[in-house]
Amino acid sequence: MASVYIDETAGSDLTGVGSQEAPYQSLAHALFTHGQSARVLVRKDPSAEYEEPTQSALKKAKKGADGLEKKRKKAEELAEAATVEREKRERLLEESKKIQLVEDATLPAAVKAKILSLTPLRGKRARVLGWVHRLRSQKDIIFIVLRDGTGYLQAVLSGTPAQTYEALTLTLESTVELIGTLQPTPEGKTAPGGHELIVDFWRTLGTAPGGDDAFTNRLNEKSDPSILADLRHLVLRGENASSVLRLRAAMLSAFRAALSDHHLMEVTPPCLVQTQVEGGATLFKLEYYGQPAFLTQSSQLYLETCLPSLGDVFCVQESFRAENSHTRRHLSEYTHLEAELAFITFDDLMDHIETIICETVDKLLQNESSAALIRQLNPSFTPPARPFKRLSYVDAIAWLNEHGILHEAEDADGNVIKDASGEPTMVPHAIGDDIAEAAERKMTDIIGTPIFLHSFPAELKAFYMKKKEGTTTPPATAGSGGRSGIFTESCDLLMPGVGEIVGGSMRIADIDELLAAYKREGIDPAPYYWFTDQRKYGTCEHGGYGLGVERFLAWLANRYTIRECTLYPRWPGRATP
Repeated sequence: MASVYIDETAGSDLTGVGSQEAPYQSLAHALFTHGQSARVLVRKDPSAEYEEPTQSALKKAKKGADGLEKKRKKAEELAEAATVEREKRERLLEESKKIQLVEDATLPAAVKAKILSLTPLRGKRARVLGWVHRLRSQKDIIFIVLRDGTGYLQAVLSGTPAQTYEALTLTLESTVELIGTLQPTPEGKTAPGGHELIVDFWRTLGTAPGGDDAFTNRLNEKSDPSILADLRHLVLRGENASSVLRLRAAMLSAFRAALSDHHLMEVTPPCLVQTQVEGGATLFKLEYYGQPAFLTQSSQLYLETCLPSLGDVFCVQESFRAENSHTRRHLSEYTHLEAELAFITFDDLMDHIETIICETVDKLLQNESSAALIRQLNPSFTPPARPFKRLSYVDAIAWLNEHGILHEAEDADGNVIKDASGEPTMVPHAIGDDIAEAAERKMTDIIGTPIFLHSFPAELKAFYMKKKEGTTTPPATAGSGGRSGIFTESCDLLMPGVGEIVGGSMRIADIDELLAAYKREGIDPAPYYWFTDQRKYGTCEHGGYGLGVERFLAWLANRYTIRECTLYPRWPGRATP
């Protein structure tokens, strides 16, 4: 009898054959494969000699071999059962092809309706079209949750409607037409809308694939973020993603209503521009009929030109920033709600922003459908209390230092200074520092309420912002590195969990001051003639703001990243699908 070889270190139960050249790894597998009477030789590793196993090792291995035999028999039984089940299904499918479903012409005509509008049709026949959102078979009954974009409907197929070939091969995300009687949900049961469709006739309009290309194989809860981005068109079919977009639509409607209540008119400024607003470093440049042009960073300058003719105005427009930023609150293209108001003060501006935000939230919570979306996405949401906290930039610097919130030290060229171990050197904040996003967010989350952070140094803000009269760096907080000590009538609204959602300011109203600002920033005033003219032909004190729609929605719906808050997000390196 030939010997069977086992090397416990270098052998393999998968590829070994029991020879000296290809030994097994385990004694149990060898006995299972060659029988328990086989002559076996074992060694601990390739440097040792093959020896006969001890009796205790042999006894233990035989138990292991018995276990492997039981697993083999179980696998055979399962395979046999699967074969029987497969053959049974194949016969069932073959028989189902003979069944032809025909709509009963003697029944009342079905009324075509969207799911949202079904309630008045209870007790009547209804015709509904949509996508198979969920699918479950139970004995001879098939339960479908249908989705048509306006809501969800549970449908029940039994008897002949559940026995056709189409019924037995139905897949998720297929489009179907369902006809039947709409009945209230039985007592003790629940279903979307409080009713279900008892189907008597139906048909498939578009079949979604099964197998490897099935919807749940392409996309599931464990999918990598890059896959989710590539398959955003399929992600949108999910309940959370679609609910976020539904809430976004309701939110924009509520904003428009609130702004209209305060007599602001909506306008639509251009996206192709030849002037900058927030600095040339973040401009997307393109050629426009042989001339240089840019995608707009902000519609503010155009809104200002509307004040003399239309009064206070706003827009909901896309803005573009060429920042190589991959944070959870930055996008390269985002929806910008901007407004400009005439004959106001800085306090008026902050009061207005606070009012619009609170009234928008109130409108959303007063509406049954949008309130339900907020409860679904953010169950712990509570509307912000008024008045919002107002904190000056100087006081914020002091607050950060008092609470030990430091920032990365930088050299004169803006490079982060690192210590001997290569870690950034952390230092207290000083007047003149641009408060970093991380520090700003920590402060907001600790305070836990909306904060108007206001009165920033002029060097940190855009050229068009109005300077505060008589403001200089307090001597006790000097260390501004040669900064002017002049502050601006500017503000950022910070929300817990998100950070800045609004940026606003009073605008320079004096033409000479604006021309000096152009010169200081190295901006050629010629292309801005139309903007400068607003100070030439009847100037006035005015101010405005820009609200990031995706950031506001992230706060409202408690989303971790604003990439979830727009239809197809764009960030550096991502412009598809």
